[in-house]
Amino acid sequence: MNAELITIGDEILIGQIVDSNSAWMAQVLNDVGINVSQISSISDSSDHIIEALELSSKRSDIILITGGLGPTKDDITKATLCSYFNTELKMNNEMLEHVKCLFDSLGSELLEVNRKQAEVPANCDALINQKGTAPGLWFENKSKIYVALPGVPYEMKALMKEQVIPRLQKQFKLPHIVHKTILTQGVGESFLAEMISNWEASLDKEAIKLAYLPSAGTVRLRLSTSGHEKDELVKRVERKAKELSELIHPHIYGEQTDTLQGVVGKLLAKYKKTLSTAESCTGGYIAHLLTTVAGSSAYYIGSVIAYSNTIKERELQIDPGIIESAGTVSEEVVEAMAQSIRLRYGTDYAIACSGIAGPGGGTEEKPVGSVWICISSDKCVKTKLFKFGTHRGRTIRMTALTALNMLRNLIIDESHCPSD
Repeated sequence: MNAELITIGDEILIGQIVDSNSAWMAQVLNDVGINVSQISSISDSSDHIIEALELSSKRSDIILITGGLGPTKDDITKATLCSYFNTELKMNNEMLEHVKCLFDSLGSELLEVNRKQAEVPANCDALINQKGTAPGLWFENKSKIYVALPGVPYEMKALMKEQVIPRLQKQFKLPHIVHKTILTQGVGESFLAEMISNWEASLDKEAIKLAYLPSAGTVRLRLSTSGHEKDELVKRVERKAKELSELIHPHIYGEQTDTLQGVVGKLLAKYKKTLSTAESCTGGYIAHLLTTVAGSSAYYIGSVIAYSNTIKERELQIDPGIIESAGTVSEEVVEAMAQSIRLRYGTDYAIACSGIAGPGGGTEEKPVGSVWICISSDKCVKTKLFKFGTHRGRTIRMTALTALNMLRNLIIDESHCPSD
């Protein structure tokens, strides 16, 4: 069962807003066994809408449309759908009563333009929108289903969850789609592919697909399969995921929706340990990630953003002689930063980083993207130089994720060692 998503709105095409609706809808549809085969964004033009509907009807069983159902003149979706399905607008009394009640509850005057929201194409089923005035529109034509939904996200989501999805599930015998995502850090997509090439070749006979989903600093490996026996599908995917984990275990930090900051937070909480950070090139981004986790105040103590040498010397008590001799971006300085913040804040662990995020400031000896990261505990100090490339934002994110993963590994290693 294939579905296609069409978002309507010039504001999307000019980059004024981001189409978050399609991503959410695709996930919800996938959860109930409906494969999304294409997503399109088109302008507020009747010709473009009709062309998109004609093309999608040749490819997909279900066509979901969002946008253009509002009360203003630039909202042309209803009129265009009437043209496409050779029908006319007709007042829907149930929808009109809903609109009246909504305006009464707000103590607002019902304008004629709002009253017209209750007009729907005569040959569709109107889906009452409990969150607003624009109804959903359900059409069935030549064995295809077309559903038009408002573009306002919370209105669209309510209609999808409460009416569209249940109706699709009732109308079709849908397969189960099972995904399992393994999360890795610190190894590139091509290296992973080489490491698991023989195992990957075994997936075809299991009817399992593998997708590589790389981003700055991480690669997600998603296993997917579909069918009607959910328990058997889950067992099959879990078995292959276990085999994969055994092959690349050192690089795995979590699965599904885990985040590195969340995984690190759980480890710190589990072992009742605390953390502080001293950041230079990341400008507080590591601290930001850590504090996005609810409850992080139980283990994260604080940070010094030592962006200038003056702050490194004044707040972290770094010897100016070390900075002068080794340079700000050096093993000596970053280790001094980590040790200083850990002792100063009295934490069990500390992260420190210093680097050249770019785009300027690099030298032949220390090119843009060079970053030193140090993880410090009372038992050991681990320091490493990385080359993250010339993109400033990417370097900052990769530095933060790499530092968190280094900390994760150190906590695990030390938790397995007998205490003194």
